[in-house]
Amino acid sequence: MICWRLQQWLLQMCIRLAAGLVLFVSALFVSAMTANGQETSLVGIYQGSELTDAANHLGQGGYELSDGTRVSFDKWYHSSWIDMRFEMLTVLSDDFGILWGASTGQRAEKVRIDPSVKLGFILQKRPTPSTTLSLTVSSTLGGNLTERPCTADYGAIGGFQAVNCRLAASQLRPADTLKHMANINPSRLKLDLRFRGKF
Repeated sequence: MICWRLQQWLLQMCIRLAAGLVLFVSALFVSAMTANGQETSLVGIYQGSELTDAANHLGQGGYELSDGTRVSFDKWYHSSWIDMRFEMLTVLSDDFGILWGASTGQRAEKVRIDPSVKLGFILQKRPTPSTTLSLTVSSTLGGNLTERPCTADYGAIGGFQAVNCRLAASQLRPADTLKHMANINPSRLKLDLRFRGKF
């Protein structure tokens, strides 16, 4: 129990250090762009994502062991740190800007969301003095959600085997449950086309 708590504490410290490093590198980037006369502004800071929701969904439910002990998935899939991300915009001209950002990721015992980097651009044109057409294109690198297996004791018949934690008590063979491990990628490419007009 003490070792498990020490591992959790070390993991939380690593996550916080990684988040601090991401923010530090971002601050250096902002400083470099500002020194070159470019204007950089914060678009937003967000906590949680569709992958955070997926990780929470994996942690719902549980099962009972042969001796009646209740096993909750939450202890394996709950993370004390929720994935946090930020987005910045560096304006290079009146009609063009670079969109960039990063996320910290999150980690629990049996599920992990990797840190990610977001890069893109915003291009806008004014067909008339009262209308604006803008195109935003962004790409996300990293940020995958992956699930880790458990090791279960199936007694004299099966022995110790790797198994999908959520399906350890199902009728499937342990090897077959591994095919149902979560492996989810975030939306890699996003395009947003908008038209605005003043009337």
